[in-house]
Amino acid sequence: MEGKRTSESKTVMTDLVLPPDTNYHGTIFGGNVMAYVDKVASIVAMRHSRAMVVTASSDSLDFISPIKTGEAICLEGFITYTRKTSMEVYVKVEAENLLTGEKRLTATSYLTFVALDSEGKPTNVPSVIPETEEEKWHYEGALERFDQRNKRRQARKERLSQSD
Repeated sequence: MEGKRTSESKTVMTDLVLPPDTNYHGTIFGGNVMAYVDKVASIVAMRHSRAMVVTASSDSLDFISPIKTGEAICLEGFITYTRKTSMEVYVKVEAENLLTGEKRLTATSYLTFVALDSEGKPTNVPSVIPETEEEKWHYEGALERFDQRNKRRQARKERLSQSD
């Protein structure tokens, strides 16, 4: 299977934050941000694999600053690394003041997706070819994040087996 450039899966999404999207502080609900992140990451993974996908893990969603009512939420996601059937996706979330044009980073996230065939079984995915310095930076750190994921999973399994 031939590799695909990171740019082939890149996905950008922008929406306006309105009062029903916000809490009593006038900032977007964290759960809404999580839903946007998962949606963008799903599109990225499907574009890369050209297959149905499922979210296997969400390693992190680090909130950096709030997004206020009236600002735009801007998400950008891309594939950072692939294994046989899984893909790591990075999503960056920014807020944009639509009156001034000022943008600021508000959250970052890494998620893992598994590609599925027509019978719901894991299927092979293309490797990824990073091009920009940012893409290469995420690619170079992917194996360490993969190891951390596996350690967390194993520790969870051990705790569960001890409680039986």
